[in-house]
Amino acid sequence: MLKKLGSILFIAYALSVLCGCDPVTLHKVTSTIFDGVPSLPPPEQLCQEYQVTKVEDEKKKDNVKVASDAAAAGSSHLPYREKRCNACHDKTQDSGLIKPKAQLCFVCHPKIIKGSMAHGPAAVGSCLECHEPHSSNYPALMKTEKAKLCSGCHQEKRLALAMHQKVSSNGMFCVDCHDPHGGASAYFLR
Repeated sequence: MLKKLGSILFIAYALSVLCGCDPVTLHKVTSTIFDGVPSLPPPEQLCQEYQVTKVEDEKKKDNVKVASDAAAAGSSHLPYREKRCNACHDKTQDSGLIKPKAQLCFVCHPKIIKGSMAHGPAAVGSCLECHEPHSSNYPALMKTEKAKLCSGCHQEKRLALAMHQKVSSNGMFCVDCHDPHGGASAYFLR
């Protein structure tokens, strides 16, 4: 008896491997060999289930592709990438945003400023001075490359000029030593 059951299981396994995952083919083969195989659901239900599975698989592939494209080309804001526009936008508001522009980023990033001292643009919610809202050719949704971003506003003579020149000549950037949003120490040193 046990040997017969093992043979049946082996045949069922072999059939599933040979027929693949196509439920119609699998049903045809199993109902030909075995008695009492339940009938298939109506074709429209079977097609609908197949369509839903196919759409979900395509979305997964698209999400992986979008994420890898964003990584290669720069960055994109997750709600934008996932087409969740309502995370930031509200058409019923005059501004078109869920919160005033200066408060919007803090909805999802409430602790972006660490410490008691805040960098000017971050302190007043002017995140778009440095960041793009949807996507960017640079990491972290930056408006330009790291080497040029701070100098767009900060053109004053550097304190410890020699040290800053040496550090930058060795390929370091302002954000390697300074937190661009704020901190607990003077000059937002990390």
